[in-house]
Amino acid sequence: MDIISLVLVVAGLVLFETVSSIDNAIINAQVLSTMGQRARRWFLIWGMLISVFLVRGFLPFLVVFMTNPGLGVMGTLTATFSSDTKVIEAIEHSSPILLIGGGTFLIFLFFHWLFLETKNFGLMGERFIQSLGVWFYAVISIILATIVWFALKINPFMAFGAVVGSTAFFITHGFKQNAEEQEKNLLSSARSDLSKIFYLEVIDATFSIDGVVGAFAFTLSVPLILLGNGIGAFVVREITVHNIERIKKYIYLKNGAMYSILSLGAIMILNGFGLNIPEWLTPIVTAVVIIYFMLKSKAASIDQKI
Repeated sequence: MDIISLVLVVAGLVLFETVSSIDNAIINAQVLSTMGQRARRWFLIWGMLISVFLVRGFLPFLVVFMTNPGLGVMGTLTATFSSDTKVIEAIEHSSPILLIGGGTFLIFLFFHWLFLETKNFGLMGERFIQSLGVWFYAVISIILATIVWFALKINPFMAFGAVVGSTAFFITHGFKQNAEEQEKNLLSSARSDLSKIFYLEVIDATFSIDGVVGAFAFTLSVPLILLGNGIGAFVVREITVHNIERIKKYIYLKNGAMYSILSLGAIMILNGFGLNIPEWLTPIVTAVVIIYFMLKSKAASIDQKI
C-alpha cells in the first residue's frame, strides 16, 4: 500500500467512524449533563481509552484472527503488511468470507434504516419506501438468497459468511434496541454516576459494531483500523463535549452515514466476489456521500432561517 492510499484509508476510517457515531454522541452528551464533573472527566479520558483499545482495537483483531487462526497473534496484527507468501495466501483465502459477511451485515443495516427507522427524509422516495416497512423482511430475504446463490458457485464458506453476517445483524439489532432503551432510562433515573459510566461504555461498545464492520471495507489491516477508528472515537468525544448543538443542525448527517454504509456494504460484497475495487475509491465514495448530505443539511438550515 503506497503512502497516498494509506492516508486516504485512515482519513476515510476517521470520517466514517465519526459520522456513524453521531447519534450515540448526542445521547452521551445528554447523559453526561446529568453527571458530576469528576465522572464526566473520567468517562471522557479513561472511557475513550477503553472504547478505542478494547472495542475498536480488539474487535477487528478478533474478527481477522477468527478467520485466520493459523496466523497467530502477531501474524494477525501484521498480516496485511507481510511479504510472506503463506500469510498472503491465508489472507486471500479468508478475506472473501469476511467481506461477504460484513457486506451482508451492512446492507441489512441500511435497509432496516430505510424501511423501518424514523428519519429526516433526505432523498426522493425515502418517505414512500418507509410507508412500505412491512416489506423489509421480504427484501432482505431476497438479497440474502441472491448472495448465497452466487457464493455457493464459488465457495460454500462464502455463502456461510453471508449467513453469519445476516445472523450478526439480527443479534446486534436486538442489543441495540435494548441499548437505546437503557440510554433513555439513564436520562430519567437516579442511578449513580459510576453505574451511568458503566452503561455508557456498554452502549458505546454496542453502537461501535457498525463502524468496526464498515472498517473492513477500507482495509483488512488491524493497526490501520485501530488508528482510524481511534482517531474517529477521539473526534466523537470532542464533539460530545464541545460541539453537540452545532452537529444537531446537520439534520441529514444520519442519512449520509446510512448511504455510506450501503456503499461500503456493496464494495465489500463486490470485493468478496473478486472484483477488486481500488483501495482509494472507498474513502472517496464515503467522503462524497457524507459531504453531499452535510451540504444538504446546511441548505435546509438556511431555508428554515429564511
